[in-house]
This record gives sequence, structure tokens and C-alpha cells, in this order.
Amino acid sequence: MDLWILNHYADPPDRQATRSYDLGKQLVKKGHHVSVFASSFSHYSLKDEELQKDEKWKAKDYDGVRFIFIKTFPYQKNDWRRVINVLNYSWRAFWIGKKLKEKPDVIIGTCVHPFAVLSAYLLSRVKKCHFYFEITDLWPQTLIDMGALSDKNPITWGLRVLEKFLAQKAKKIITLLPYVSEYLSQYGISKNKVVWIPNGVDLSRYKNLKPYNGGTSETFAIMYIGGYSKYHCLEIVLEADKILQNEGKYKVKFIFIGNGSEKKNIIRYSKKLGLQNIEFRGLIPKEKIADAMGEADAFVYSFKDLSLLKYGMSPVKLFDYLSSQRPILYAVKGGNNPVAEAKAGITIPPENPKALAQAIKKLITMTPEQRIQMGKNGLNYVKKYHDMRILASKLLKNISQ
Repeated sequence: MDLWILNHYADPPDRQATRSYDLGKQLVKKGHHVSVFASSFSHYSLKDEELQKDEKWKAKDYDGVRFIFIKTFPYQKNDWRRVINVLNYSWRAFWIGKKLKEKPDVIIGTCVHPFAVLSAYLLSRVKKCHFYFEITDLWPQTLIDMGALSDKNPITWGLRVLEKFLAQKAKKIITLLPYVSEYLSQYGISKNKVVWIPNGVDLSRYKNLKPYNGGTSETFAIMYIGGYSKYHCLEIVLEADKILQNEGKYKVKFIFIGNGSEKKNIIRYSKKLGLQNIEFRGLIPKEKIADAMGEADAFVYSFKDLSLLKYGMSPVKLFDYLSSQRPILYAVKGGNNPVAEAKAGITIPPENPKALAQAIKKLITMTPEQRIQMGKNGLNYVKKYHDMRILASKLLKNISQ
């Protein structure tokens, strides 16, 4: 089978957003051909990682997975430049795909945004092949809940029309979120058409991870790895740290690793709070993540309290955390809760620094053996439900029908 994936923000194995690559790698091992159409401009580093100024696109192979990197308009924050970047990618992905003489059997359009999915649908018509719609983010509902769009805005209406159209045209809808079928029911989409394939991990990336001793050193290290955005509520983590610092009873160190539009604001806020125990690091390659994670005694994941989370959560970084064999502080309210299901940490209400500070104290006062068991629970859960080999087999089963 020849599979094309149009995923604007897909990354090769040495960077951050590797879902398309990880799934593709497993399919290549089974004898299939996989091409990923991605922007050369990274949403994480905010710079072009692949193409020279005079290059419009180029193909590059990673373990048999062909990436087609496409030149797109640069941006530094969520303004009109990012809108151009989105439209730029969608238009060029369609035309590059159209010019290629190959005829794929299946094209998957990934909705980080729906315009990439529209391009995938149009290409499927040109190439006369099957079209699948992959939902990672709900548009326009995410924009409405984040306050970027009004429910009555004409743009909202247009996005809903597009979302319904694509859902109806797709042979099947692949979703990372467990309850998206409830959302799509408003369009008359049968739940039998929706397939849940969550995020997962390639466990081979963690084979050299430093074993967890339960957090026995004098200072307890809590780590965050991921993007800096408003909906991650990292200021809540800082405020929880401030509470602990004022109490002066617990020795805690926070390590933040990543990049994003809100990073400068978060660093500025930490200085305003007078925090003395925080280290900010930049992006690190995917293959180096395990080395960094070995420094942590626990991980923290927080998210804004949004109504759309009733359809579920499947953040990439959470499964990295679960694979680390370290406990997790999970400040999220959603339709599902992998941390609770795995018994791999402590769940607290979102946007509540006092509750987070209390959870940190509770975790620190546990025995090392209790924390080690939480970490083991997390790894066992990932092996059972989120190993990329299992997820790739499920994808293959559904796109081969």
C-alpha cells in the first residue's frame, strides 16, 4: 500500500511532533510505502529547519518514511502571519502532490487545522484514491473555547461547514480523542465511522533512560517538557512553586524544557515572583529526551479548563511522561484521564495553584517505593495501550478495509 499523510506540523524523528513518522515507520516495516507532507518551518523552534532560501520543497528519507518538506511563510506568534503559513502550506501541499506522478492508495489529512485536510480530500479526488480524516484538534471548537473566535462569527460558521463536509466525505475518521464521535454526532456522523487511535510512543527511545530511584536526593526535581502556550497554564505551576518557596519546608527544583510563544512571558513571570529554584532550557532533539528525563523525580502536566476537553485528551508529552517510569502531577479536567487509569500519579483540578502545591507536598512525603510503583504503573499502561506498534497495526487494519 502507498500512503500519503498531509500533516502540516509533522516532524522527523530528531524533533518534536513525530506521530506521523512513528506510525509510518511501523508501516514501512510491514512493507508499505509512506510519504509525509510537512512544513519545513517548525512550529516549535519557529524557524525553517530544512530548506534553503531558494528551495520550495524537497524530499528526504527517514528509515524508509519519505518526508516532503514544503516551504511556508514564517511566523513568531499567533497572528496574521500564522494564518498565511496555514494557507501557504495547504495550497503548496496540494500542488506538489498533484504534480507527483505517483498514485497513492490512501491519503490521510490531519486536522491540526482543517485546510490541510481539505487539500488531502482534493488530492484524493485527483489521484482517485481513498480519503481519511484524522482529527487531532477540533476546529472551530478549540478556537471558540480559547476565545479566539465567537460562536456567531462568520468564520466559525465557515469552519463548521468545512468540518462537516470533510467528515462526510471521509471513508473513516481517525481521532486521537476517545469521545469525538459524540462531537461529530451533530453532523449526523455515525460512531461506526469514527476510529480512536490515540497518541503513543516508540518505547525503544527510552531503553537508555536512567533508572528511577524513587526520588531519594535532598532536592526533589519536577520537570515539564513541551510547548509554552496559554492553554498549558504554566503560570499556575509557577504560582504553586511560589507557595512552596514561601513555606520553606520542601526543597524542590523545577526544570522547564521547550519553546513557544509564551516562553518569554513565563520567564518574566518567574522573575516577578522571585523564584529561585527554576531552570529554563531550550528545545532538545527527540533522541535526547530520555537523557533529560532521567534527571526528573516527577513530571507535571497542566491544561486550561476548557469545555471541549469532555471529548478527551491525548497529549504526546503525557505518554513520554508515562514511559519514563516517574510519577506525574496531572492538573487537567477531561473526559478521560490516562494518569488515573494507569495509577501513575496524582490528579488535581486545573488552574488551581494551591491544589497543585498540596499535591507536590503529598508526592514528596510518599515513600520512594510508592513513587517507584507509580512509575512502573505508567510504563505498564503504555506498553498495553500506547505502544506505537499496536497503534500502527490498528491504523493499518482500518485503512486497508
